[in-house]
Amino acid sequence: MPIQYYPAEDVKELVNEVVKKTPFSYIDADRVFCYRSKGSRSKRCLARCYSFLKIWQKALKLPPFYIVEVLSERYDRLSQEEKTKVIIHELLHIPKSFGGGLRPHAGYVTRKAIDELYFRYMASKNGNPKRA
Repeated sequence: MPIQYYPAEDVKELVNEVVKKTPFSYIDADRVFCYRSKGSRSKRCLARCYSFLKIWQKALKLPPFYIVEVLSERYDRLSQEEKTKVIIHELLHIPKSFGGGLRPHAGYVTRKAIDELYFRYMASKNGNPKRA
């Protein structure tokens, strides 16, 4: 069965909330689309971030866009905390230029960065939680 894609409004709401409550102010959440896929054969992947490459932007005379895809088979089973961390992970791939490229894991998308942003998100959302 081929992979099927569906709009993911719950993921979009989480993206919007994370962008508002963390230092992701450079991300234009209106240009981040969210989809849920079903039927992936990936064994480890929970989500993916896609960019709208600069060459396509120029050819079609459109601004940059990004897509966050969550793989239903694994993402949907996660706790809310883990779902939020997955979204933070994917948003970290979007560079500060918001120009259509993607950041690599090395030096940018790290467990430490994800945990720090999650802490800041929760502090903004719920007051000031204690660090574990």
